[in-house]
Amino acid sequence: MTDILGNDLNMQYSLLLPEILLGVTAFLVVFADLFSKELKIGYRLLPLITVAGLVAALAASLIWADTTSDFAMLVTVDSFTTFFRVLFCIVAIVLVIGAHEYIEAHVNHPGEFFALLLLSTAGASFMAGAQDLLTAYLAVEVLSFSLYIAVSLGRNDPRSGEAALKYVLLGGVASAFLLYGLSFIYGVAGSTQYADISAALGGDLSDVRGSLVLGLVLIVAGLGFKASAVPFHMWTPDAYEGAPIPVTAYLSATSKAATFALLLRWFSGPLLPAIDEWQWMIAVLATATMVLGNLVALQQRNIKRLLAYSSIAQVGFMLMALVGISQITAGGLLAHLGGYLITNLAVFVAVIHFYNRTGKEEITDFKGLAQTNPYLALVMTAGLFSLAGMPLLVGFFTKFILFQTVVEADFLWLVVVAVVASTVSLYYYLQVIKQMYLYQPDGDATRWRLTPTGYLSTGALLAAVVVLGLWGTPLYEVADKAAAALFPVA
Repeated sequence: MTDILGNDLNMQYSLLLPEILLGVTAFLVVFADLFSKELKIGYRLLPLITVAGLVAALAASLIWADTTSDFAMLVTVDSFTTFFRVLFCIVAIVLVIGAHEYIEAHVNHPGEFFALLLLSTAGASFMAGAQDLLTAYLAVEVLSFSLYIAVSLGRNDPRSGEAALKYVLLGGVASAFLLYGLSFIYGVAGSTQYADISAALGGDLSDVRGSLVLGLVLIVAGLGFKASAVPFHMWTPDAYEGAPIPVTAYLSATSKAATFALLLRWFSGPLLPAIDEWQWMIAVLATATMVLGNLVALQQRNIKRLLAYSSIAQVGFMLMALVGISQITAGGLLAHLGGYLITNLAVFVAVIHFYNRTGKEEITDFKGLAQTNPYLALVMTAGLFSLAGMPLLVGFFTKFILFQTVVEADFLWLVVVAVVASTVSLYYYLQVIKQMYLYQPDGDATRWRLTPTGYLSTGALLAAVVVLGLWGTPLYEVADKAAAALFPVA
């Protein structure tokens, strides 16, 4: 098949097999939930179907691990796409296994929740693989609309509806900014294809510089909202606090990772020739995000709000790699992103199981956890220390790699800001650890245990945090290979 310009189009649908499997699984979950009484099936079948579909999509992603191809000039399938496909599937699998008891007890319409999780994972994968502006925008909206609904699914929690309303209103404005910015890029380049845009921006831009800069400002604002970069972070604390905890975990993991996948695709490809126009914007955003995220986190009393500002600060660290974009910094960013997702999930899954037991989420509620459940306190401590970048944990290894690549890109001043901000973060992480180890538990001090799936999910994450901290070479090698796909040898 050819397009209107006579270009041959590759319509090999097997390239999209992971996303097709995710969509089919979402349909099966909704069908099973809708006819559960007629089919005489219980709730527990829904997470099983979801995990089975995610595992199948994960396996299908690995089929194309060493492939570089495209589908209809709309989606690129390469090692970069595969890296994020695998990452997104793993995040969703861990959340379903680690949080299915919470979902059953505290989430309205579990069937719809699992379907939204699957569809948003597919949208995130398309964001990583898109090679056309409209494809990328539609992928962003698939992810965003799924999350707008998921945030509102908290059972008997008025904060959930309020958080969803704020999220959808601000998200709509951000999407409008993004689409308007893309229209300026299209006007300047005359195409929505990444390769054509790169070629157009590499020419003489003196007559269209104003339109280009305005388009870039709008794009940075739109994606800054999705990534929770300052000053576009206003929705994050309320959405994190009001959403069901698994949705909060998903927002801090897949949503951010998908945004950075898109940022890397755009700033290493179609927008790279215009680096002088957008580099200063990203540098300002990175600095403001690191500073404000860490300082405001010091004042938080709710664990979800603290982790919200922690994730904002982490976004600032990641934005540094975009300022001096190259294969080296992109590899450092991908390695840190992988380490951050593992660490953040470990903390959130631990919080989920703590909430399942206590129904509480204030930082002071963690008093004496080291006595009532020393294993869960250990998981949270390892996760928080890893987020702070303490040695022998994956957060230290990946943060060191990231900072080193930014220094090599001649942005030492950004790394100085990041090191100071990272030192500040240790204080508010220690506040949680202090509650767990230095105070006596309130009320019932009986020891309690996790469920088998709780031990499975937290154990796997804890092992990953420690093992990759001691031997992170495999993670960096995979990240470096994925980054190399963004900078093909001419």
